[in-house]
Amino acid sequence: MMSSATGPIPFSDILDKISPYYFAALGIGLATSVSILGSAWGIFTIAPSLLGTASKVPRIKSKNMISIICCEAVAVYGIIVAIVFQSKLEANSKETFSAADYHAGFSLFWGGLQCGLVNLFCGISVGIIGASVAMADAANESLFVKALIVEIFASLLGLFGVILAIILYSLAHFS
Repeated sequence: MMSSATGPIPFSDILDKISPYYFAALGIGLATSVSILGSAWGIFTIAPSLLGTASKVPRIKSKNMISIICCEAVAVYGIIVAIVFQSKLEANSKETFSAADYHAGFSLFWGGLQCGLVNLFCGISVGIIGASVAMADAANESLFVKALIVEIFASLLGLFGVILAIILYSLAHFS
């Protein structure tokens, strides 16, 4: 418990002292950074398999770059959400905030966090499937399109995170 000149500040009052714009900005940062982390993790998973199989079977190197592009799309989803969320923020010098302000701040925070986490897991799944696509294509050329369809469905999981974030965005109204 923190203390002040008049006595200790109850823990429940600490959240009242934090600006809801801080929570909104934190949600924007989480949407971007965690989505980019998922994209990087996916690319990190795909790259060794793609390079290893391409050294043995050179025909697969160009068409399996689609897997890398699907992982990069995951990062773009987070950036899109951050740009959309940023439009709710405006300069504010208020000292006290209403319940609607806190609702808006928390909506943007949780929207950004869930978008980032969905895109993190989406990037990981696309990376694992992309590595499998590269190895399957190297073994049998006819498997590429079938495996790529599975990878596209895994990449669509990130769009669900964007849709959920936009739903939370629509609930946020700063007064």
